[in-house]
Amino acid sequence: MSETPEGSPQPLVRVFILDDHEVVRRGLHDLLDAEPGIEVVGEASTAEQALARGPALRPDVAVLDVRLPDGDGITVCRELRSRMPELACLMLTSFDDEDALLDAIMAGAAGYVLKQIKGADLVSAVRTVATGQSMLDPATTARLMHSLRDTEEDKPPEDVRLAALSERELSVLELIGEGLTNRQIAGRLYLSEKTVKNHISRLLSKLGVDRRVQAAVIAAQVAEHDEPRH
Repeated sequence: MSETPEGSPQPLVRVFILDDHEVVRRGLHDLLDAEPGIEVVGEASTAEQALARGPALRPDVAVLDVRLPDGDGITVCRELRSRMPELACLMLTSFDDEDALLDAIMAGAAGYVLKQIKGADLVSAVRTVATGQSMLDPATTARLMHSLRDTEEDKPPEDVRLAALSERELSVLELIGEGLTNRQIAGRLYLSEKTVKNHISRLLSKLGVDRRVQAAVIAAQVAEHDEPRH
């Protein structure tokens, strides 16, 4: 986190904002920048802009809109954190979406708030995640993960579905379970990102799931089963 300016009672929190609505973006900028100890160091309206500008600005907190015209804030969160592991991402959305919350958890987001949140509460949320704390309710997280596992139980056994995967696809699945981005998987396996995307598309189809987070849960279950018994 940034150094404390002379005379300031608290560390300066550097914030980056991503939202495709100009009015919302300006409102967030004005709200946060007016707070003592918080500085908005940059903003973006698209995922592409955020990935291009964010890393160079070295923010402590990124406030990311979940729904974007050229992608989603959860992918941006995953990519930014792969370059800046200390970055705290606060997901901002108009929808109370359990699927998006699960994806945010898997992407390493520190918090998830609705756009209906009061200004003072949003400022508090930014300060909270900036200190390394989570704004994700543990009980809600546990309930969602349990619900996802229950959904998996309705499908054929894991070993039957895993048998259909190639050795390379199994390697990709394992790395998805570790929370790696496509870029990180490509680097680890010495493949292009496009090839990794193709592998992921095929393994999702073979596993009978349509979302990356579901594959991650399967990978976690396999890892649990493979752990040596003491």
